[in-house]
Amino acid sequence: MSKKLVRRDVNLANLPPLTKAQKAELVALAAKPESEIDYSDIPALPETFFQNAIRGRFYKPTKTSTTVRIDSDVLAWLRSQGKGYQSRINAILRREMLSSFERARKPSQGRHRRPQPGRRSGSGKVAGAATP
Repeated sequence: MSKKLVRRDVNLANLPPLTKAQKAELVALAAKPESEIDYSDIPALPETFFQNAIRGRFYKPTKTSTTVRIDSDVLAWLRSQGKGYQSRINAILRREMLSSFERARKPSQGRHRRPQPGRRSGSGKVAGAATP
């Protein structure tokens, strides 16, 4: 007996809208009290599971090939660190992206203002202006 494999590509950035039936099901699930949810087919996890859990352990983002212009001295420094300089570039950018998300989540303390495009920063440069 041969099984037919069905493969579908889904663009997560452009999902199709929910149908009326799907919306109704979500509303019904949201209205259901916790006491009515059947957990009998889900085994209870011991507390040690959560103590040793690692968030995003199996997450592997897709990679996109691109061209980026980097200062020569920065590229030389990255390459001087040894093999894997592109992975290091990605790790540096990811760390900055995640810290940006964290800063956006926390209420502003007024200490660090983001320069507005077209305004002069403390260095005299126009924020958001292209650098030659």
